[in-house]
Amino acid sequence: MQRVQTLSNQFNQTIAPPAGNVTYPWVMKYPDCFPFEQVGNLKGKTVIISGGSRGIGLAIGIRAAKDGANVVILAKTVDPHPKLPGTIASACAEIEKAGGKALGIQCDIRFEKDIQAAVKKTVETFGGIDIVVNSASAISLTDTESTDMKKYDLMHQINTRGTYLMSKTCIPYLKKSSNPHILNLSPPLTMQSKWFAPHLAYTMAKYGMSMCVLGMSEEFKGQIGVNALWPRTSIATAAVQNVLGGDSMMQASRSVEIMADSAHVILTSCHKKTTGNFFIDDEVLASVGVKDFSIYRCDPKFTDSQLAPDFFI
Repeated sequence: MQRVQTLSNQFNQTIAPPAGNVTYPWVMKYPDCFPFEQVGNLKGKTVIISGGSRGIGLAIGIRAAKDGANVVILAKTVDPHPKLPGTIASACAEIEKAGGKALGIQCDIRFEKDIQAAVKKTVETFGGIDIVVNSASAISLTDTESTDMKKYDLMHQINTRGTYLMSKTCIPYLKKSSNPHILNLSPPLTMQSKWFAPHLAYTMAKYGMSMCVLGMSEEFKGQIGVNALWPRTSIATAAVQNVLGGDSMMQASRSVEIMADSAHVILTSCHKKTTGNFFIDDEVLASVGVKDFSIYRCDPKFTDSQLAPDFFI
């Protein structure tokens, strides 16, 4: 069933901002629950994650590792970065600590040979591929006149082309899996100018990832589950800390675990029935009975209505 996610933020102007804090005037409206059909856990499954050395990608890998999955981390960071936490080695250590088997591969997904070599090593090590998570992404929230073509090319090479190439290269192996999935961390497709105007180049690159969901879910219907997942709120990652708003935005964010938990629901569901969807993290969890999202707040003093909505929501 294809479910094109509609925007479900409801603005409630009656919320009074508490003294000293910013309040974002929205509350979540639960939609009709999506009928996930769970088919077990990820024990023994092989999950390959681009951009998996930190942030949401790593969190998804750790959640899979808790089931006993084989987790393959594709990333560029071998040596510690002065501003960005995590390396391939540290990510693998966290995967193994969580209970999974880890394989770290230095890989630049802009280059076909890198991906082909990484996929070959994955199959040689674990015997196949069950799940692809396209997490790697480049971001520049600049308007048209301020976006140089080097940044434009980088975003399109990593976000759109990288996602397409990762998926394409893994598809022959996914077809052999009993419950194969591709999950792209990309926003719902909504063709309204307000989502494009502030940062056209970035939106085009992220929507390219979402268009892969739209096309591949139909092309491989019944063979591979292909879905997108996006957060309702800001998520506490290095990008938010360093690019989007610093400490104040981190306080108004949810933790990466909400994306990891919702990804786990999608990836353990039947690939034939869960495909072609543009999911929002808390709606996924609400569909399986979660009602209290307070555990995901980075700052417990903040209420849900004070959290910063993601800029595609």
